[in-house]
Amino acid sequence: MAKSDELVTYITQRIVRYMETPREVRRSQKQAKEPWVSKWFGMLPLALKMWIKSTRRGRKEQR
Repeated sequence: MAKSDELVTYITQRIVRYMETPREVRRSQKQAKEPWVSKWFGMLPLALKMWIKSTRRGRKEQR
Protein backbone atom coordinates (compact mmCIF):
# COMPACT_ATOMS: atom_id res chain seq x y z
CA MET A 1 0.00 0.00 0.00
CA ALA A 2 2.83 2.40 0.71
CA LYS A 3 4.09 2.27 -2.87
CA SER A 4 0.70 3.14 -4.31
CA ASP A 5 0.25 5.99 -1.84
CA GLU A 6 3.63 7.42 -2.83
CA LEU A 7 2.72 7.12 -6.48
CA VAL A 8 -0.58 8.92 -5.98
CA THR A 9 1.08 11.77 -4.08
CA TYR A 10 3.80 12.09 -6.73
CA ILE A 11 1.28 12.23 -9.56
CA THR A 12 -0.85 14.72 -7.64
CA GLN A 13 2.14 16.97 -7.03
CA ARG A 14 3.08 16.86 -10.72
CA ILE A 15 -0.45 17.73 -11.81
CA VAL A 16 -0.73 20.60 -9.32
CA ARG A 17 2.66 21.97 -10.40
CA TYR A 18 1.58 21.76 -14.05
CA MET A 19 -1.72 23.53 -13.37
CA GLU A 20 -0.06 26.31 -11.36
CA THR A 21 2.49 27.25 -14.01
CA PRO A 22 1.26 29.86 -16.48
CA ARG A 23 0.55 28.77 -20.04
CA GLU A 24 3.26 31.03 -21.48
CA VAL A 25 5.93 29.44 -19.28
CA ARG A 26 4.84 25.95 -20.33
CA ARG A 27 4.99 26.94 -24.00
CA SER A 28 8.46 28.46 -23.64
CA GLN A 29 9.70 25.28 -21.96
CA LYS A 30 8.28 23.20 -24.77
CA GLN A 31 9.99 25.32 -27.43
CA ALA A 32 13.36 25.19 -25.67
CA LYS A 33 13.76 21.44 -26.21
CA GLU A 34 16.35 20.29 -28.69
CA PRO A 35 15.45 17.80 -31.41
CA TRP A 36 15.68 14.15 -30.35
CA VAL A 37 18.07 13.31 -33.20
CA SER A 38 20.72 15.73 -31.98
CA LYS A 39 20.05 14.77 -28.38
CA TRP A 40 20.67 11.07 -29.05
CA PHE A 41 23.32 11.22 -31.76
CA GLY A 42 24.93 14.66 -31.45
CA MET A 43 26.28 16.30 -34.59
CA LEU A 44 26.62 13.03 -36.51
CA PRO A 45 23.27 13.29 -38.39
CA LEU A 46 24.04 16.84 -39.47
CA ALA A 47 27.52 15.90 -40.68
CA LEU A 48 26.12 12.91 -42.56
CA LYS A 49 23.43 15.03 -44.18
CA MET A 50 25.97 17.63 -45.28
CA TRP A 51 28.29 14.94 -46.68
CA ILE A 52 25.49 13.28 -48.67
CA LYS A 53 24.35 16.64 -50.00
CA SER A 54 27.86 17.54 -51.16
CA THR A 55 28.37 14.18 -52.90
CA ARG A 56 25.06 14.51 -54.73
CA ARG A 57 25.96 18.02 -55.82
CA GLY A 58 29.34 16.78 -57.05
CA ARG A 59 27.69 14.09 -59.20
CA LYS A 60 25.33 16.61 -60.80
CA GLU A 61 28.23 18.92 -61.68
CA GLN A 62 30.14 16.07 -63.36
CA ARG A 63 27.29 15.30 -65.75
